[in-house]
Amino acid sequence: MNCIIIDDDKLSTKIIAEFVEKTDELNLIETYESAVDGINYLNGKHNAQIDILFLDIEMPEMTGIDVLKTLNILPQVIIYSSQEKYALESYEYNVTDYLLKPVTYPRFLKAINKVKEKNEKSEDLTKNSTEIFIKNNSSLVRVKYEDILWIEALENYVVVNTFRDKYTIHFTMKAISDKMPSDKFVRVHRSFIVNLSKIKVIEDNSVVIKTESGSKVIPIGKSYKDQLMNDINLITK
Repeated sequence: MNCIIIDDDKLSTKIIAEFVEKTDELNLIETYESAVDGINYLNGKHNAQIDILFLDIEMPEMTGIDVLKTLNILPQVIIYSSQEKYALESYEYNVTDYLLKPVTYPRFLKAINKVKEKNEKSEDLTKNSTEIFIKNNSSLVRVKYEDILWIEALENYVVVNTFRDKYTIHFTMKAISDKMPSDKFVRVHRSFIVNLSKIKVIEDNSVVIKTESGSKVIPIGKSYKDQLMNDINLITK
């Protein structure tokens, strides 16, 4: 799992970095003394690459709580602080764990186990769910998987296309692909994910999706074609 650390305290950063390094399943991508630099990194194209954010609370410019408020998409967050008083507020942002300094390695490992348990629950929920909630302005809209036709990349956003509506959200294709059930959706191109049940025709280098007003032709990328053919129920002569 890929991690970053946001903490202005060099000693605390060194300790957490050493814990990450000695844990085989973890990979430290970057450390930031500045909360602003860390936010810019996570709000950019790198967000989907980060599984865990180790975050200090008491920092200049912006506190750890300010970071939680600012990020568009949160990876799993493990907060560590010398103060207990921020714990209740931090859990309002669905943080995975809250560690008190000085952090010991056994307590660190317990937090990582919580991350893994949360990942497993999320995967089970995705497999068994029939719908997803999409943020639309200040509200959350319930969208059934069966109503989604295709998902298209648009710079730092993706557009979720349904029979009647389009929803533009700040997400990467990798992140949205991880959110969608793999038995229902397949990536056919670096810019397109399609609903398998909505494919009308598969041609040499494209799929045709039936829409309310006609059809949509979507290209198939060379590197995605084999996966597509594996995912469909194929009968050949």
